[in-house]
Amino acid sequence: MLKKVKGNMLSRAVGASLIGSTIEWYDFFLYGVVAGIVFNKLYFPAEDPIVSTLLAYITFAVGFVARPIGGIIFGHFGDKIGRKSMLILTLSIMGGSTVLIAVIPTYNQIGIWAPICLLFLRILQGIGLGGEWGGAVLMTFEHAPHKKRGLYASFPQIGLSIGLLLSSGVVGLLSSTLSDSQFMAWGWRIAFGLSAILIFLGLWIRLNVSESPEFQKIKERNKESNMPIKDMWKNNTGNVLAGMGARFIDGVFFNVMGVFSITYLTSSLDLSRTDALLGVSAAAFVMCFFIPLFGHVSDRVGRTRTYLIGSLVTGFSALPAFWIMSNSGGNILLIWLSIIIPFGIFYASIYGPEAALFAELFDAPVRYTGMSFVYQFSGIFASGLTPIIATALLGYNNGSPVLLTIYVLFAGVVSAISVWWIGKKKVKVTQNQNIKSEINTRKA
Repeated sequence: MLKKVKGNMLSRAVGASLIGSTIEWYDFFLYGVVAGIVFNKLYFPAEDPIVSTLLAYITFAVGFVARPIGGIIFGHFGDKIGRKSMLILTLSIMGGSTVLIAVIPTYNQIGIWAPICLLFLRILQGIGLGGEWGGAVLMTFEHAPHKKRGLYASFPQIGLSIGLLLSSGVVGLLSSTLSDSQFMAWGWRIAFGLSAILIFLGLWIRLNVSESPEFQKIKERNKESNMPIKDMWKNNTGNVLAGMGARFIDGVFFNVMGVFSITYLTSSLDLSRTDALLGVSAAAFVMCFFIPLFGHVSDRVGRTRTYLIGSLVTGFSALPAFWIMSNSGGNILLIWLSIIIPFGIFYASIYGPEAALFAELFDAPVRYTGMSFVYQFSGIFASGLTPIIATALLGYNNGSPVLLTIYVLFAGVVSAISVWWIGKKKVKVTQNQNIKSEINTRKA
């Protein structure tokens, strides 16, 4: 009977985390999908299209700058008050700001106030998501059996691919059914307004989930950290830095293939917006199945080994992917495959085990703060700056993506080295624990 109750709670936690993270990522990535095709024209008009696109992507990057703030704020209270209450609050902030974006007047209507309002709501999006990710992962990670934590912690990660699938799919559907003038005038606003329905669904589900059992034990024993961010740095400095390094390829590759590639395909290769969005949507669909697969693999062969190999393969795959795009001759199937295989499969090999990898870097009293800080702070340079860097490298190299693919490969190597260090440290900690255990056994 007890096992059945625990199983039901785990299922509820998985469902609530998956649906909540899907809504959050839909909101966040919808902005990224629209930034390079709508916001650059309606909110950041400029004579040079590259300049207007860069300005739009700067507000996209600001969301990533705001995410560490949300991670620190909600991580602090998540480690002191509880995981569940913070998840309800973050979903409300994230969804509300997305709905408001749908009604912001354009630059031609209210002038400079248009981009200012857009920037403010983008900051709120970042703060909300900054607190969302860590809590969603922990609700499943801390409910799950120890030997299956890689698998169960990967389920909220699927929310990223579903959120991307929904955001690019909704925009693609609106783009294909409406004329260009209709889409630019009001069609894109529908995609943001739909978030209101998702918010109510997510809140209803999350209100019916119990608190994480590990955090309940901490509360019962009065073991909460008084200042989680301070204790995180004091006891886990190496893990924080190595975790941010490991995250590098995740942020770079996702934003190159999931965000920047849409702008590249439509502006440099003259592919239709609908075809570009369909390619990314197909990759996101495939990713839904491979994320839990690699989460499970990490339970069997090791977290760091799976992530290390995945970092190198994912980083290198950008080179053939962009070569095929550039030399496809407009063959849509080749272009789609060049997105689906590296983004839908290879990228999942790092994103699947990543949640459990970061959670295991920290003890439970500072875990929400620690993993949120690692994931969100590294997102500033790994994710937020990537579309800007990609646009600049493409412009500097006369439209050739060679420098961009070298940058992606560099990110893969940095992440591989970082996760190798994490693995070495784990081995040393285990060896020390075994030695202490043996000494205590002899004394006894």
